[in-house]
Amino acid sequence: MEHEGANFIIELALILIFANLGGMLAQRLNQPAVLGQIIAGIILGPALLNIVLPNEIISSYAEIGVILLMFLAGVETDLGELRNSLGASASIALGGVIMPLAMGIAGIYFLYPQEGLLGASFVGVILTATSISITVQVLRELDKLRDKTGISILGAAVMDDILGIIILTLVIGIALPGEGSNIFVVLLKIVGFFILAGIAAKFFTAFMNKHSSKMLRNRNVGAFAIIICLVLAYIAEEFGVASIIGAYFTGVVFSLTPYDRRVEHDVSNIAYTLFTPVFFLNIGLAINLSGINEILLPLLILLLIAVVSKVIGCGIGAKLMKFSFRESLQVGVAMIPRGEVGLIVANIAMDGKFISEGMFTAAVLVVVLTTVITPPLLKRAYRTVPAKAKSAS
Repeated sequence: MEHEGANFIIELALILIFANLGGMLAQRLNQPAVLGQIIAGIILGPALLNIVLPNEIISSYAEIGVILLMFLAGVETDLGELRNSLGASASIALGGVIMPLAMGIAGIYFLYPQEGLLGASFVGVILTATSISITVQVLRELDKLRDKTGISILGAAVMDDILGIIILTLVIGIALPGEGSNIFVVLLKIVGFFILAGIAAKFFTAFMNKHSSKMLRNRNVGAFAIIICLVLAYIAEEFGVASIIGAYFTGVVFSLTPYDRRVEHDVSNIAYTLFTPVFFLNIGLAINLSGINEILLPLLILLLIAVVSKVIGCGIGAKLMKFSFRESLQVGVAMIPRGEVGLIVANIAMDGKFISEGMFTAAVLVVVLTTVITPPLLKRAYRTVPAKAKSAS
């Protein structure tokens, strides 16, 4: 046990060194720091040097990293703007779920009929869920988290995640009638979480605004905020909602207190020093290129569907809400990354033998690759257009 502890200490040191170097190099090349951190993980992990392997301790640090990242996104959210963008967020989320689901099912069913309709349906569900954590970090670097597109993207990602869970429940119910959760129970738990969280938020903000000056005057507000964030993230998981949604909701609540700037400062120092670099680098550690030649074609097809379906689906949703073509493209690109929900669905499909091992590997790689390609694509989508080009368009 002592030897394992010593190994983790040196692994953590290497992760932080590579993550910081990768981030700095990416910024030197005018790319988002997060891209450099992911590539650092690819270099450090099984894909190339094989110095650090994915393990449970690193994954735990990474999970804390993404929870704190989403909490900070919540603190930076303007609740009024978020409310105003609910219609746009819903339109974007619907487009971002329907299009990947339809294209995923159709593409796999017709190109790989051996997977069957059920296998194709699981692949479609894998492609619906959006992992907003990568996008959040890039938007923060570009200072676009609080503008019209940034707020709509955040709202759409939350709805996207909930819709993904509902669709997954339906597919599991069809595949495993005796084991799938009742769809009404799932919906009741999700609604119940938001009702209880909303009531608690109302009392909490009222209490903080009235009594916090006496309680927290000389205390570490950041530590208090992290405790509340972790508790609500856990409760969200228990209700069947992703922990990052609980963390984001906590951040929004703290944005309504007198300590929003102080909390952001304190938590940022902890998160960006230790936890979030581990999260981004851990994505790169998940890539293993052994045997990739055998699944190269399905991997490329799935990756193409994953990118095109989100850009078109979310872009159409944004365009219907009067976004410009450029803003719709930004929204579509921002919603490309897949994440935890996609991996969970892939594991369920593989365990139940609903998809082949090759399709499972391709799906997992698509989840990772969409997070790798999004930062440079998103930065390009937000690139300032010269005045002449603007007037021409």
